[in-house]
Amino acid sequence: MNDYLLSLLLGIVEGVTEFLPVSSTAHLR
Repeated sequence: MNDYLLSLLLGIVEGVTEFLPVSSTAHLR
């Protein structure tokens, strides 16, 4: 996977978790 796409995906995930904190995303960290 491209690093740019990966960073973009992580950015979207973090943005979503700000509104909807999910245990699954916290597990990735």
